[in-house]
Amino acid sequence: MPDTMQCQLISWRQFHALARQLALRVRQAGFQPDLIVAIGRGGYLPARVLADYLGIFDLTGFRIEHYRGAHKERLARVRDPLTVDITGKRVLLVDDVSDSGDTFVVALSHLQGQGEPEVLKTAVLQHKTVSEFTPDFYAELVREWCWIIYPWALMEDLRGFLRDMPGPAPTVQSFAAYLRERYGIEVDRQSLEDVLGVCRSSPTDS
Repeated sequence: MPDTMQCQLISWRQFHALARQLALRVRQAGFQPDLIVAIGRGGYLPARVLADYLGIFDLTGFRIEHYRGAHKERLARVRDPLTVDITGKRVLLVDDVSDSGDTFVVALSHLQGQGEPEVLKTAVLQHKTVSEFTPDFYAELVREWCWIIYPWALMEDLRGFLRDMPGPAPTVQSFAAYLRERYGIEVDRQSLEDVLGVCRSSPTDS
C-alpha cells in the first residue's frame, strides 16, 4: 500500500447537495423513470433521495460486492440479485460513484437477465475521469483520483485505515494525526472515539 492515499471526506450536507444536483440533472434532461434500481451497498441512499426528489415510489435494488472499505476485491460480483422484472419500464440505475467502472459493467450485464426495459439510464453522485464507464448522469466530475469516503461508510473506512496503522494501540490523537498525514483528512473527534471504541470491543473484527 502506498505511504499516502488522497481521500475526500463527504459530509451528510455535501451528500444531500450532490443528490439534489443529480436529481436536477435527471429532471432537466427530461428523463422521468418509473423505476429506480440501486446498486448496493453504495447506491442505496443516493437512490432513495433521488426517488424522493423525482417523486418515484417504485424503488428496488441488488447488491454487488467489489470493495471492503478502501480495499478492492479482485472481481466485482453480484451477491444479492435483482428479483424485479424490468420489461417495458423506464429504469434509472443508481450508484454512489463510478470509480473503475467495473461495478456498472457487472450491473448492466445482470440487468440483461431481468427483462427488456423501455429505457435504461445510469446515474451517480460523483464520476471519476479514470472510470472506463461514463454514466448518463452525474452531479460532480472528479478529475484527480482520490478515495471518496461517504458518510454511510465512514466507520467501515476508518476501521480499514485503523487496521493498516502501524505501532502500538492508537489514541484518538495519534489516530487523527495518522489520518491527516497518510490520507489528508480531518475526522471529528466523536467519530474517532466511536471507531476506536468499536474496534477495541470487537478484537476479531475483519
